Amino acid sequence: MEKIVFEKSDIRNYVKNVIAEKIEKLKNFIEFTLDASRDIKKTPKYDSMREEMQEEIYQMQKQLGALNDLKRNMSKVLNNTTERVQLGSLVITNKARFYISVSLGEFFFEGDRFYAISPESPMAKKMMGMKPGDAFTLNNIHQEIVEVL
Repeated sequence: MEKIVFEKSDIRNYVKNVIAEKIEKLKNFIEFTLDASRDIKKTPKYDSMREEMQEEIYQMQKQLGALNDLKRNMSKVLNNTTERVQLGSLVITNKARFYISVSLGEFFFEGDRFYAISPESPMAKKMMGMKPGDAFTLNNIHQEIVEVL
């Protein structure tokens, strides 16, 4: 079986770009919703429509804050090569590929499935400090660490 080589810096940049794109898209949605709320004409449903739009803007601003937190946390993720699992590690197990960075979830990079997980997640906590050859079980799923980059 041919070994696939992953460039961790490319994956790191990809995750940072995904976060940046989500931030930009959300900013555009907020601006669009603000413009739309200004354009609402006085109608019998005027107050309830503006209230709903304000709530929508509030929710999007909360999401924007969370995305900005992810962006800040990504700046703390270093690109060092390590022998043991730590923040910034790309962990290849016999079942999946995990990037210990921020809680972004599943993403596809160059056709391969990865999971960007927070160091606070149960999976990351279970793997922290482990090295290739170590095994663990979480939620009745047994995995062996094949490689740590």
